[in-house]
Amino acid sequence: MAIAIAIIACQSLQLSSKPLASTAVTIKLSGWGGSPVEQKLLRQVLQDFEAQHPTIKVKYEVISDQYMDVIKTRLVGEAAPDVFYLDALEAPFLMSQNVLEPLDSYITPKFDLVDFEDTLLNSFKYQNQIYGLPKDYSTLALFYNKKAFAFAGLSNPPATWDELRNYSQQLTGKLNKYGFGEIPELARQAYKIKAFGGQLVDQNGYANFASAPGLQGLELVVNQYQKDRSSAQKSDVGTNSGSEMFGQSKVAMVIEGNWAIPYLTETFPQLEFGTAPVPTINDKKGTMVFTVAYVMNKQAQHKAEAWELISYLTGKEGMQKWTGTGFALPTRKSVAKNLGYDQDLLRSPLVAGVNYATPWQVGQYPAAIVNNFDNQFVSALLGQQPLKQAMLKAQNEANQQIKTME
Repeated sequence: MAIAIAIIACQSLQLSSKPLASTAVTIKLSGWGGSPVEQKLLRQVLQDFEAQHPTIKVKYEVISDQYMDVIKTRLVGEAAPDVFYLDALEAPFLMSQNVLEPLDSYITPKFDLVDFEDTLLNSFKYQNQIYGLPKDYSTLALFYNKKAFAFAGLSNPPATWDELRNYSQQLTGKLNKYGFGEIPELARQAYKIKAFGGQLVDQNGYANFASAPGLQGLELVVNQYQKDRSSAQKSDVGTNSGSEMFGQSKVAMVIEGNWAIPYLTETFPQLEFGTAPVPTINDKKGTMVFTVAYVMNKQAQHKAEAWELISYLTGKEGMQKWTGTGFALPTRKSVAKNLGYDQDLLRSPLVAGVNYATPWQVGQYPAAIVNNFDNQFVSALLGQQPLKQAMLKAQNEANQQIKTME
């Protein structure tokens, strides 16, 4: 797939600076399916765009399954959409393949690029060029059950990881079966690896999470699960997500993203919960940040119109419409301020976290790293093998796979 994409990229069209067409053109936009409410909201924003741009029509397509595989296949077959979603995790590979249109030449001072959060924008930069503009994001925050805290005599959320473990023990077996809901995937553990100076990947893009500093952060998770017995995975309590096990009061605390707020308020309206920053580890603030950008296909036939769409969706007006309902957080600082999310009781910890968050990126070959980590770490968590052995195995297997793909 990578070789084919590279060959096609060499044959792709050069940067187009053609003016907007005088007759109507159609721009194809593809993304994955969110909730029905989110899809309805996006369609409304696109209708507003078309009303302001009568010569541009947008054909919006939802790719429900195997999104990135479909996009990569279409890029090879020269049938990719003009504009499409690109997750930060997948961005390094596509940016390196010369199949995306660099956006720098389209961006004007009026677009106000400095308004974007640097951490988010940097996820879509490659060799000093911008290939995507982030449309929204979420960090992680601690969600805690207020009734459970009051029952256990706890007045404030934990500020450090030691406090979290202590609280978890006090909360376990009270109103909730467990004190803390643990999600073992690398996407939720990366900031713990970095807390003691560990890395996810080295400068050459190889997995490097099995170093001694990285293991220190992961030991906190294993010890709480195996020794304290105060944390649970979603499978331990018969649920499908961290949000669900928290909403069902199987756990008193969980670390989740902005997406959990509308889910919990709608699905569990009786639940009284609060949010707080992720507790510090090794005296360091830490969290994750997940973001998605709009990118332009380098082979798009109507690049000027494609840019008009991207600039509207990530401009101040379009972004405020998209993020105004609270389903997603705006990547522009001015929009976040206008919407008051930095003062919102539930969202302010999520907004504050973007300044020190670890971006969810692990090099050009994320599947090898993520899959091997997730499989082996769960094995260690369950006590099937020692943590160090599991992580070395995961790291070695990931790096062997990467070498075959380079």
